[in-house]
Amino acid sequence: MNLRAGNASAVLLVVTGLACQEVGASFAVLLFPEVGPLGMVMLRLVFSALLLWLIARPTLRGRTREGWRAVVWFGVVLAVMNGLFYLALERLPLGVTVTIEVLGPLTLSILASRRASAWLWAAIALAGVVALGGGGWDRLDPVGVLFALGAAASWAFYILASARVGQEFPKLEGLTLAMTAGALIALPFGIASAGAALLRPELLGLGAAVALLSSTIPYAFELVALRRLPAAAFAILMSLAPATAALAGFLLLGQHLSWLEVVGIGLVIVASIGAVQSSPHSDAEPGPSAADEPAAEGPHPPADPAQEPFTEPLA
Repeated sequence: MNLRAGNASAVLLVVTGLACQEVGASFAVLLFPEVGPLGMVMLRLVFSALLLWLIARPTLRGRTREGWRAVVWFGVVLAVMNGLFYLALERLPLGVTVTIEVLGPLTLSILASRRASAWLWAAIALAGVVALGGGGWDRLDPVGVLFALGAAASWAFYILASARVGQEFPKLEGLTLAMTAGALIALPFGIASAGAALLRPELLGLGAAVALLSSTIPYAFELVALRRLPAAAFAILMSLAPATAALAGFLLLGQHLSWLEVVGIGLVIVASIGAVQSSPHSDAEPGPSAADEPAAEGPHPPADPAQEPFTEPLA
């Protein structure tokens, strides 16, 4: 396979992973009437943890106190981020929720950048947020917006926490332990939210499908793609997540957006791509060991937030 064909297949893998992710989110929304947002969070984290244990088989011995502290903090971030994201999805369209959430890593990237152009992308992102209101923020549920902003902040903490875990644990072991911690944190809230619905096998099966679509498949595809694509090209593709989410919301959930909301999503995407291209690491090339590095839920998280700021959290 020549380089061009390899890059094309890698792009297809990333796009397919994004599509699976948003299809999974759409299925989660459809399950809200049965199990509630927090019940869905619990199902997704529990099944993601089980899948990771089957794949990674982490060992518990020989861990440092700092390592366990990093794992627990990462688990807290995963539980909070997913909880806020699904609570926002209950009140806002999928495309709007994902666009607001993207502001978290975008802000982190701008703050970490030492280039003046970063503030241009910040201004464009701000214009996108204003347009996202569709001419009036009263059209959007204010509580849902607050939940989405909380998810955005959590995504920034996710990047930092996953980088720390990646330094302490090899490959997927740290993620598996953190996902387990997050599942345990979400368990009582999920049981209280879903109640007797958790005894229905079909709902458990759908919860497992959401975990597979939203976590396992995208992670596998993106891991392979990272072997073939430069980091900047990968990050640019991941910046398209708001558009993918808006399309999935329209096709699967019947969520219509105003033209101003579409413009807002477009501006945030432009700001994300601009921030990636202006990053001092934008010329980084893929290496044969890219997929062998310690990984978070999603591709390898950078120690420098400006390097790969738009990695989509798959949990």
